[in-house]
Amino acid sequence: MPQHRFASIHVVGTNGKSSVTEMTAALLEAHGRSAGVYVSPHTDRWSERVRVGGAEIGGDEFGAAVERTAQSVEVVNRSLEEGESVTQFEAATAAAFVALAQSGVEFGVIEAGLGGRWDATNVLGAPVVVLTNVGLEHTRWLGPTIPDIAGEKLAVVKRSRPPATLVLGEAQPEVEELARETGAEIVRPAPVTGLPGYQRANFAAAVAAAGAYLRHVAQTRADVPAALDPATVARVAAHAQVPGRLQVVAESPRTILDGAHNPSGIAALVAALPDAAGDRPVTAVVSILDDKDAGAMLRELIPATSKLVFTASANRRSLPPATLASLAAQLGAPAAEVEPDARAALARARELAGPAGAVVATGSIYLVADLASAPGARRASAL
Repeated sequence: MPQHRFASIHVVGTNGKSSVTEMTAALLEAHGRSAGVYVSPHTDRWSERVRVGGAEIGGDEFGAAVERTAQSVEVVNRSLEEGESVTQFEAATAAAFVALAQSGVEFGVIEAGLGGRWDATNVLGAPVVVLTNVGLEHTRWLGPTIPDIAGEKLAVVKRSRPPATLVLGEAQPEVEELARETGAEIVRPAPVTGLPGYQRANFAAAVAAAGAYLRHVAQTRADVPAALDPATVARVAAHAQVPGRLQVVAESPRTILDGAHNPSGIAALVAALPDAAGDRPVTAVVSILDDKDAGAMLRELIPATSKLVFTASANRRSLPPATLASLAAQLGAPAAEVEPDARAALARARELAGPAGAVVATGSIYLVADLASAPGARRASAL
């Protein structure tokens, strides 16, 4: 099995998974270990989901992994009941594992897709699992309550000897109780400083995960350090900017891209704005997909903004901007503007904000992808 050809760290949770995944891999790389990541979703091409040594895997390498996986998918499909087949995400995950194995990485840091119990990534049996946080999301599939959702995510923790390590990020009391029931050794991240807003918690979780895995591997391998080097950790923290997460792409006005796409993600963004935007008044550019709780997201965002420009991403599931504007008005928002074209919406928001203001584009990772290459935007380097 390709996933058994590299050591794995499994990252589950509601928000912050991609950041924690990227940061954990960066920490391992900085300590001399070769690491790859698997994240989701992608915004432009499937190969974006697989990164090795901090860079997206080449198209030829990913294509070869897909071709190899396709042969196995055909065999599996023939063995299934009529009407059943391997899903697109299952096939993509298998291809990612093949690509990571073929690249020869020592470590793979793997982000779960949806939940955990029935997620395609739940074949890992990873000795280190990270639960970033738990919020109400995908309740149709994961259940209506926080404990229901936490139980689905914690199902990736396998009972083993020695026990798995569970890095437990922000957790409600009922989540902590469920975490103890997994039998895992629970590690709580230590606070870190020097990063903006919610990325402090994400980096703290990454430090705990990388440290836990080095301790695990060092028990049987003399060539692996048993602890993280504080100076190396500080150096990684100084460059720990993940594209699309509190990503500053322009100044005058300061322009920030953030892929928050659910109510808890927007709440975390709002809490981070004092760090990211300072005391500048904030104009928001907003697009939201039709399967999200747009009302709850806007209730979190509206009090933190002075002006709103609603738009649509290139994703066909984007809610009509006029629908969002109408909903915002019902929630008591000040007068909002509608601009269907995402780049024009960003330009208008920057005009409204003026040089002394700030602009944040949020609500959908697809909006962030559309705007990341906008003229004048500077790309944040990946970890």
